[in-house]
Amino acid sequence: MLLKPSSTPLVGIDISTSSVKLIELSKSGGAYKVESFAAEAMPVNAITDKVIMDLDAVGEAVRKAVKRASPHTKYAAVAVGGQVMTKTIQMPASLPDRDLGEQIELQADQYISQPLEEVAFDYEILGISQADPDLVDVLLVAARKENIEKLQAVLEVAGMNAKVVDVEVYAVENACKLLTHQMVDEGLDRTIGLVDFGAAATTFSVLRDRKIIYSHTADFGGKVLTDEIMRHYGLTYDEAGKAKKEGGLPNNYKVEILDPFMDDMAQTVNRSLQFYQSSTSEHQHLDQIIVCGGCAAIPGAAERISEKLNTPTLVGNPFGRMKLSSRAKSQMVENEAAALLVACGLALRSFD
Repeated sequence: MLLKPSSTPLVGIDISTSSVKLIELSKSGGAYKVESFAAEAMPVNAITDKVIMDLDAVGEAVRKAVKRASPHTKYAAVAVGGQVMTKTIQMPASLPDRDLGEQIELQADQYISQPLEEVAFDYEILGISQADPDLVDVLLVAARKENIEKLQAVLEVAGMNAKVVDVEVYAVENACKLLTHQMVDEGLDRTIGLVDFGAAATTFSVLRDRKIIYSHTADFGGKVLTDEIMRHYGLTYDEAGKAKKEGGLPNNYKVEILDPFMDDMAQTVNRSLQFYQSSTSEHQHLDQIIVCGGCAAIPGAAERISEKLNTPTLVGNPFGRMKLSSRAKSQMVENEAAALLVACGLALRSFD
Protein backbone atom coordinates (compact mmCIF):
# COMPACT_ATOMS: atom_id res chain seq x y z
CA MET A 1 0.00 0.00 0.00
CA LEU A 2 3.00 2.29 0.46
CA LEU A 3 3.77 4.20 -2.76
CA LYS A 4 1.56 2.09 -5.05
CA PRO A 5 -0.60 4.07 -7.48
CA SER A 6 -4.36 4.05 -7.13
CA SER A 7 -7.07 3.94 -9.78
CA THR A 8 -9.74 4.72 -7.18
CA PRO A 9 -11.00 8.24 -6.33
CA LEU A 10 -9.43 9.19 -3.00
CA VAL A 11 -9.79 11.78 -0.28
CA GLY A 12 -6.52 13.18 1.04
CA ILE A 13 -6.51 13.14 4.85
CA ASP A 14 -3.56 14.75 6.65
CA ILE A 15 -3.56 13.61 10.30
CA SER A 16 -1.13 15.81 12.23
CA THR A 17 -0.30 16.90 15.77
CA SER A 18 -2.58 19.93 15.64
CA SER A 19 -5.43 18.93 13.33
CA VAL A 20 -7.05 16.69 10.76
CA LYS A 21 -7.23 18.26 7.30
CA LEU A 22 -9.29 16.67 4.53
CA ILE A 23 -9.29 17.57 0.83
CA GLU A 24 -11.26 16.02 -2.02
CA LEU A 25 -10.25 16.96 -5.58
CA SER A 26 -11.73 16.28 -8.99
CA LYS A 27 -10.06 16.76 -12.38
CA SER A 28 -11.38 17.83 -15.74
CA GLY A 29 -8.86 17.97 -18.55
CA GLY A 30 -5.74 19.35 -16.89
CA ALA A 31 -7.58 21.43 -14.30
CA TYR A 32 -8.26 20.46 -10.68
CA LYS A 33 -11.23 21.45 -8.58
CA VAL A 34 -11.72 21.34 -4.81
CA GLU A 35 -14.92 19.41 -4.17
CA SER A 36 -14.91 19.32 -0.38
CA PHE A 37 -12.76 20.32 2.56
CA ALA A 38 -12.75 20.11 6.35
CA ALA A 39 -10.35 20.82 9.19
CA GLU A 40 -10.78 19.60 12.74
CA ALA A 41 -8.60 20.43 15.74
CA MET A 42 -6.65 17.55 17.25
CA PRO A 43 -6.87 17.07 21.06
CA VAL A 44 -3.67 17.89 22.93
CA ASN A 45 -1.20 14.99 23.15
CA ALA A 46 -3.35 12.71 20.99
CA ILE A 47 -0.38 12.55 18.58
CA THR A 48 3.24 12.83 19.74
CA ASP A 49 6.25 12.84 17.42
CA LYS A 50 3.94 11.85 14.53
CA VAL A 51 2.81 8.72 16.39
CA ILE A 52 -0.85 8.24 17.33
CA MET A 53 -1.05 7.91 21.11
CA ASP A 54 -4.82 8.10 21.63
CA LEU A 55 -6.72 6.10 19.02
CA ASP A 56 -10.15 7.14 20.28
CA ALA A 57 -9.38 10.87 20.30
CA VAL A 58 -7.76 10.83 16.86
CA GLY A 59 -10.54 8.66 15.45
CA GLU A 60 -13.17 11.06 16.72
CA ALA A 61 -11.36 14.05 15.17
CA VAL A 62 -11.21 12.24 11.83
CA ARG A 63 -14.89 11.28 12.11
CA LYS A 64 -15.87 14.92 12.67
CA ALA A 65 -13.82 16.08 9.69
CA VAL A 66 -15.33 13.43 7.43
CA LYS A 67 -18.84 14.28 8.58
CA ARG A 68 -18.29 18.00 7.94
CA ALA A 69 -16.75 17.47 4.49
CA SER A 70 -19.16 14.71 3.42
CA PRO A 71 -16.87 13.51 0.60
CA HIS A 72 -18.11 11.50 -2.37
CA THR A 73 -15.90 8.49 -1.60
CA LYS A 74 -15.04 6.38 1.41
CA TYR A 75 -11.49 5.69 0.22
CA ALA A 76 -8.63 7.78 1.56
CA ALA A 77 -4.94 8.42 1.12
CA VAL A 78 -3.04 9.09 4.35
CA ALA A 79 0.63 9.59 5.17
CA VAL A 80 3.11 8.27 7.69
CA GLY A 81 5.81 10.59 9.00
CA GLY A 82 8.53 10.45 11.60
CA GLN A 83 10.57 7.25 11.61
CA VAL A 84 10.25 6.20 7.98
CA MET A 85 13.22 4.58 6.25
CA THR A 86 13.92 5.55 2.66
CA LYS A 87 16.87 4.26 0.67
CA THR A 88 17.77 4.21 -3.01
CA ILE A 89 19.23 0.87 -4.06
CA GLN A 90 20.43 -0.48 -7.40
CA MET A 91 19.13 -3.61 -9.09
CA PRO A 92 19.88 -5.24 -12.49
CA ALA A 93 17.97 -3.47 -15.28
CA SER A 94 17.52 -6.78 -17.08
CA LEU A 95 15.22 -8.20 -14.39
CA PRO A 96 11.51 -8.37 -15.32
CA ASP A 97 9.26 -6.45 -12.91
CA ARG A 98 8.00 -9.61 -11.18
CA ASP A 99 11.51 -10.98 -10.65
CA LEU A 100 12.67 -7.56 -9.46
CA GLY A 101 10.00 -7.51 -6.76
CA GLU A 102 10.92 -11.00 -5.60
CA GLN A 103 14.60 -10.08 -5.49
CA ILE A 104 13.94 -6.96 -3.43
CA GLU A 105 11.88 -8.96 -0.93
CA LEU A 106 14.69 -11.51 -0.60
CA GLN A 107 17.28 -8.78 -0.01
CA ALA A 108 15.18 -6.38 2.08
CA ASP A 109 16.79 -7.39 5.36
CA GLN A 110 20.12 -6.07 4.03
CA TYR A 111 18.72 -2.54 3.86
CA ILE A 112 16.12 -2.42 6.66
CA SER A 113 17.58 -2.34 10.16
CA GLN A 114 14.36 -3.32 11.97
CA PRO A 115 12.98 -6.88 12.01
CA LEU A 116 11.04 -7.40 8.77
CA GLU A 117 8.01 -8.78 10.63
CA GLU A 118 7.64 -5.38 12.33
CA VAL A 119 7.69 -3.24 9.19
CA ALA A 120 5.75 -2.74 5.97
CA PHE A 121 7.90 -1.92 2.97
CA ASP A 122 7.37 -1.03 -0.65
CA TYR A 123 9.45 0.11 -3.60
CA GLU A 124 9.28 2.27 -6.70
CA ILE A 125 11.50 2.05 -9.77
CA LEU A 126 13.06 5.46 -10.37
CA GLY A 127 14.77 4.71 -13.69
CA ILE A 128 18.15 3.82 -15.15
CA SER A 129 21.02 4.52 -12.76
CA GLN A 130 23.32 7.36 -13.79
CA ALA A 131 26.24 5.43 -12.30
CA ASP A 132 25.67 2.31 -14.44
CA PRO A 133 23.23 1.91 -17.36
CA ASP A 134 22.96 -1.82 -16.59
CA LEU A 135 21.30 -0.98 -13.26
CA VAL A 136 18.06 0.71 -12.23
CA ASP A 137 17.63 2.93 -9.19
CA VAL A 138 14.91 1.65 -6.88
CA LEU A 139 13.43 3.65 -4.01
CA LEU A 140 12.86 1.40 -0.99
CA VAL A 141 10.54 2.68 1.76
CA ALA A 142 9.77 1.04 5.10
CA ALA A 143 7.56 2.07 8.04
CA ARG A 144 6.49 0.36 11.23
CA LYS A 145 3.40 -1.81 10.74
CA GLU A 146 2.09 -0.58 14.09
CA ASN A 147 1.94 3.03 12.86
CA ILE A 148 0.20 2.04 9.63
CA GLU A 149 -2.32 -0.09 11.51
CA LYS A 150 -3.12 2.87 13.78
CA LEU A 151 -3.83 5.05 10.75
CA GLN A 152 -6.13 2.37 9.35
CA ALA A 153 -7.90 2.07 12.70
CA VAL A 154 -8.67 5.78 13.09
CA LEU A 155 -10.03 5.93 9.54
CA GLU A 156 -12.32 3.00 10.25
CA VAL A 157 -13.85 4.97 13.12
CA ALA A 158 -14.89 7.56 10.52
CA GLY A 159 -16.19 4.92 8.11
CA MET A 160 -13.24 5.46 5.76
CA ASN A 161 -10.86 2.96 4.17
CA ALA A 162 -7.11 3.59 3.86
CA LYS A 163 -6.61 2.74 0.19
CA VAL A 164 -3.14 4.34 0.00
CA VAL A 165 -0.56 4.93 2.73
CA ASP A 166 2.00 7.44 1.49
CA VAL A 167 5.05 9.07 3.09
CA GLU A 168 4.76 12.72 4.12
CA VAL A 169 7.79 13.94 2.20
CA TYR A 170 6.55 12.31 -1.01
CA ALA A 171 3.07 13.74 -0.49
CA VAL A 172 4.68 17.18 -0.27
CA GLU A 173 6.71 16.57 -3.43
CA ASN A 174 3.55 15.42 -5.21
CA ALA A 175 1.76 18.61 -4.15
CA CYS A 176 4.55 20.79 -5.54
CA LYS A 177 2.97 20.53 -9.00
CA LEU A 178 0.21 22.73 -7.56
CA LEU A 179 2.77 25.42 -6.65
CA THR A 180 4.53 25.70 -10.02
CA HIS A 181 2.51 28.82 -10.86
CA GLN A 182 4.33 30.54 -7.98
CA MET A 183 7.80 29.21 -8.73
CA VAL A 184 10.47 31.09 -10.65
CA ASP A 185 10.35 29.72 -14.22
CA GLU A 186 7.77 27.24 -12.89
CA GLY A 187 10.59 25.49 -11.03
CA LEU A 188 12.37 24.24 -14.16
CA ASP A 189 16.16 24.31 -13.84
CA ARG A 190 15.70 26.17 -10.56
CA THR A 191 16.57 25.42 -6.93
CA ILE A 192 13.77 26.25 -4.53
CA GLY A 193 13.47 25.93 -0.77
CA LEU A 194 10.11 24.65 0.45
CA VAL A 195 9.43 25.18 4.16
CA ASP A 196 6.48 23.51 5.87
CA PHE A 197 5.88 24.98 9.34
CA GLY A 198 3.90 22.36 11.28
CA ALA A 199 2.61 22.49 14.82
CA ALA A 200 5.51 20.56 16.35
CA ALA A 201 8.13 20.44 13.60
CA THR A 202 9.33 22.33 10.53
CA THR A 203 10.36 20.48 7.39
CA PHE A 204 12.81 22.21 5.05
CA SER A 205 13.08 20.67 1.59
CA VAL A 206 15.18 21.66 -1.40
CA LEU A 207 13.66 21.13 -4.84
CA ARG A 208 15.64 20.97 -8.06
CA ASP A 209 13.54 20.78 -11.23
CA ARG A 210 10.51 20.26 -8.95
CA LYS A 211 12.04 17.17 -7.31
CA ILE A 212 13.08 17.01 -3.66
CA ILE A 213 16.84 16.49 -3.44
CA TYR A 214 17.22 17.25 0.29
CA SER A 215 14.99 17.31 3.35
CA HIS A 216 15.60 18.25 6.99
CA THR A 217 13.23 18.38 9.96
CA ALA A 218 13.70 20.80 12.87
CA ASP A 219 12.02 20.68 16.28
CA PHE A 220 10.22 23.98 15.89
CA GLY A 221 6.60 24.75 15.08
CA GLY A 222 3.45 26.69 15.81
CA LYS A 223 3.11 25.12 19.25
CA VAL A 224 6.03 27.31 20.37
CA LEU A 225 3.92 30.39 19.70
CA THR A 226 0.85 28.88 21.37
CA ASP A 227 2.86 27.98 24.47
CA GLU A 228 4.31 31.49 24.69
CA ILE A 229 0.82 33.03 24.45
CA MET A 230 -0.35 30.69 27.22
CA ARG A 231 2.55 31.62 29.47
CA HIS A 232 2.46 35.35 28.79
CA TYR A 233 -1.28 35.89 29.16
CA GLY A 234 -2.28 33.07 31.52
CA LEU A 235 -4.55 31.32 29.01
CA THR A 236 -5.40 27.66 28.54
CA TYR A 237 -4.00 25.85 25.50
CA ASP A 238 -7.34 26.01 23.68
CA GLU A 239 -7.76 29.70 24.53
CA ALA A 240 -4.25 30.50 23.32
CA GLY A 241 -4.76 28.59 20.09
CA LYS A 242 -8.02 30.41 19.40
CA ALA A 243 -6.50 33.81 20.18
CA LYS A 244 -3.51 33.07 17.93
CA LYS A 245 -5.85 32.33 15.04
CA GLU A 246 -8.65 34.83 15.60
CA GLY A 247 -6.85 37.75 17.27
CA GLY A 248 -7.98 39.85 20.20
CA LEU A 249 -4.71 39.73 22.14
CA PRO A 250 -3.31 42.83 23.93
CA ASN A 251 -1.42 45.52 22.03
CA ASN A 252 1.97 44.28 23.22
CA TYR A 253 1.46 40.90 21.52
CA LYS A 254 3.16 41.80 18.24
CA VAL A 255 6.27 43.40 19.69
CA GLU A 256 6.83 41.10 22.67
CA ILE A 257 5.74 37.72 21.26
CA LEU A 258 4.95 37.65 17.55
CA ASP A 259 8.02 39.52 16.26
CA PRO A 260 10.49 37.33 18.22
CA PHE A 261 8.62 34.24 16.99
CA MET A 262 8.94 35.36 13.36
CA ASP A 263 12.66 35.91 13.96
CA ASP A 264 12.81 32.31 15.23
CA MET A 265 11.02 31.16 12.06
CA ALA A 266 13.67 32.86 9.94
CA GLN A 267 16.46 31.44 12.09
CA THR A 268 15.04 27.92 11.75
CA VAL A 269 15.02 28.24 7.96
CA ASN A 270 18.54 29.66 7.97
CA ARG A 271 19.87 26.79 10.10
CA SER A 272 18.21 24.22 7.84
CA LEU A 273 19.74 25.94 4.83
CA GLN A 274 23.17 25.75 6.46
CA PHE A 275 22.67 22.01 7.09
CA TYR A 276 21.85 21.59 3.40
CA GLN A 277 24.86 23.59 2.29
CA SER A 278 27.18 21.54 4.50
CA SER A 279 25.68 18.22 3.37
CA THR A 280 27.05 18.31 -0.16
CA SER A 281 29.68 20.07 -2.20
CA GLU A 282 27.19 20.34 -5.06
CA HIS A 283 24.60 22.48 -3.31
CA GLN A 284 22.87 25.17 -5.30
CA HIS A 285 22.02 28.73 -4.28
CA LEU A 286 18.28 29.02 -3.59
CA ASP A 287 16.45 30.99 -6.25
CA GLN A 288 13.37 31.27 -4.06
CA ILE A 289 11.74 30.13 -0.81
CA ILE A 290 8.10 29.05 -0.54
CA VAL A 291 6.66 28.79 2.95
CA CYS A 292 3.66 26.62 3.86
CA GLY A 293 1.97 25.36 7.00
CA GLY A 294 -0.16 27.18 9.54
CA CYS A 295 2.53 29.68 10.57
CA ALA A 296 3.17 30.68 6.95
CA ALA A 297 -0.07 32.67 7.00
CA ILE A 298 1.18 34.98 9.79
CA PRO A 299 1.20 38.50 8.26
CA GLY A 300 4.80 39.57 7.68
CA ALA A 301 6.37 36.12 8.24
CA ALA A 302 7.36 35.54 4.62
CA GLU A 303 8.78 39.07 4.41
CA ARG A 304 10.81 38.50 7.59
CA ILE A 305 12.32 35.30 6.19
CA SER A 306 13.08 37.02 2.88
CA GLU A 307 14.82 39.85 4.70
CA LYS A 308 16.90 37.62 6.99
CA LEU A 309 17.98 35.21 4.24
CA ASN A 310 18.16 37.73 1.41
CA THR A 311 16.08 35.38 -0.76
CA PRO A 312 12.68 36.05 -2.41
CA THR A 313 10.06 34.38 -0.21
CA LEU A 314 6.33 33.90 -0.64
CA VAL A 315 3.44 31.99 0.92
CA GLY A 316 2.47 28.82 -0.94
CA ASN A 317 -1.06 28.54 -2.32
CA PRO A 318 -1.88 25.16 -3.94
CA PHE A 319 -5.30 26.49 -4.99
CA GLY A 320 -3.97 29.36 -7.14
CA ARG A 321 -5.05 27.69 -10.37
CA MET A 322 -7.92 25.61 -9.03
CA LYS A 323 -11.64 26.03 -9.15
CA LEU A 324 -13.54 25.74 -5.89
CA SER A 325 -16.93 24.14 -5.56
CA SER A 326 -19.59 26.22 -3.81
CA ARG A 327 -19.33 23.80 -0.91
CA ALA A 328 -15.56 24.25 -0.62
CA LYS A 329 -15.96 28.05 -0.71
CA SER A 330 -18.51 27.93 2.08
CA GLN A 331 -16.12 25.72 4.06
CA MET A 332 -13.51 28.53 3.80
CA VAL A 333 -10.85 26.32 2.22
CA GLU A 334 -8.96 29.36 0.88
CA ASN A 335 -8.25 30.53 4.44
CA GLU A 336 -6.35 27.29 5.13
CA ALA A 337 -4.54 27.07 1.78
CA ALA A 338 -0.98 27.35 3.11
CA ALA A 339 -1.58 24.52 5.61
CA LEU A 340 -2.99 22.03 3.10
CA LEU A 341 0.07 20.94 1.13
CA VAL A 342 0.24 17.39 2.53
CA ALA A 343 -3.52 16.90 2.20
CA CYS A 344 -3.39 18.09 -1.42
CA GLY A 345 -0.47 15.83 -2.23
CA LEU A 346 -2.42 12.89 -0.85
CA ALA A 347 -5.60 13.85 -2.72
CA LEU A 348 -3.61 13.93 -5.97
CA ARG A 349 -2.98 10.20 -5.60
CA SER A 350 -6.46 9.77 -7.09
CA PHE A 351 -4.98 10.66 -10.47
CA ASP A 352 -1.78 8.58 -10.46
